[in-house]
Amino acid sequence: MQRQPLGKFRVSNKGIIMDRRNFLRLGAALPVSGMAGILPAHAAQSASGSLPGASAKDIQSASGWRVYEMTTEVTLPPAAAPARVWLPVTAQQVGDYQRTLATEWNAPGAHTRAATADGYDVRMVAIDWPSAPDGAPLKATLTNKVAIRDRDVDLGAAPSARAPRESAATLREYLRPTALMPTDGIVRDTALKITAGLDDDMTRARAIYQWVVDNTCRDASVRGCGTGDVVTMLKTGGLMNGKCADINGLFVALARAAGIPARDAYGVRVDTSSLGFKSLGKAGDISKAQHCRSEFYAAGYGWIPADPADVRKVALEESPGGLPMTDSKVRAARAMLLGAWEGNWVAYNHGHDVALPGSHAAPVPFLMYPNGQTVAGTLDSLDPDKFGYRITSKRIA
Repeated sequence: MQRQPLGKFRVSNKGIIMDRRNFLRLGAALPVSGMAGILPAHAAQSASGSLPGASAKDIQSASGWRVYEMTTEVTLPPAAAPARVWLPVTAQQVGDYQRTLATEWNAPGAHTRAATADGYDVRMVAIDWPSAPDGAPLKATLTNKVAIRDRDVDLGAAPSARAPRESAATLREYLRPTALMPTDGIVRDTALKITAGLDDDMTRARAIYQWVVDNTCRDASVRGCGTGDVVTMLKTGGLMNGKCADINGLFVALARAAGIPARDAYGVRVDTSSLGFKSLGKAGDISKAQHCRSEFYAAGYGWIPADPADVRKVALEESPGGLPMTDSKVRAARAMLLGAWEGNWVAYNHGHDVALPGSHAAPVPFLMYPNGQTVAGTLDSLDPDKFGYRITSKRIA
């Protein structure tokens, strides 16, 4: 399948700037592979560390790559000790659209180590301060240098035997239920109703995507990205409110219940949109720019992007007062976000029910925010100021 530039799709104040062919079909398949490698454990007395990055050779020889430096800074008061934080690390290599080139961290007076959570290879740095160093604030810095580029899949092309294939074991993994995304009961009943009479994965996935867009609504009052509790959403009836982890989690759960491998990708926006969508980008201070995307697998295509949550975000936030679903910008987003997404976002992981190493608390639904515990209790991951963290991004190449 020949790759077409996603940049052919743009939105301006005058409406959609894109020919009809590119409105309906965008680009060539870029599948997602498993995260490469196993993170090494660092000595407990180490206050700093680094991880080997992916090879830069492929980004030097191919076009469309952009390189960003993401920095997470944590500052806790001395009285917080003993304290522990877990900072998500960007995925080292994801398909043909992301390469982490370098990861470094430093936390004076702390014990630090690279770690992975069981199940989905969720990468993180665990930082432990037994006490405040010389009574000073507890400080930590994590820096990721990441290369990313646009994704787009030509859904109008016939399936290709040359399309990248995923292993049977990985596909089985992405059919499993999770704590908040079961695949039985009301989830399965809903999936079967949506896909009744449809006999191939691509057609069924399209039907699920359109159903989720039509039957959900972004709710600005929901904290963070939501929780992804799809059963509660389905039981509400009518338009189901939520944020990206809820709306895209619903797509993933329904796809899995219909027998289609699907997964969430938890990450953060790192740049503004070059396609004209004011609501679909963030640069500079990205402490509150976390975003969950989703994708599904179809034989002959590979992993295919799908982001119904961002369609609803455009409808709610692109213009003051919101936009109707018939607006040109919303229709443009709806067409693009089944089969494509812009490379102004970085993935951390595909994990669910993440057990934080060394924590006695219950697993978190997903890891795309800093998490922490102090002598006073659990820190609020969704409030950067109260927690004491700041995440920034800048384009460096």
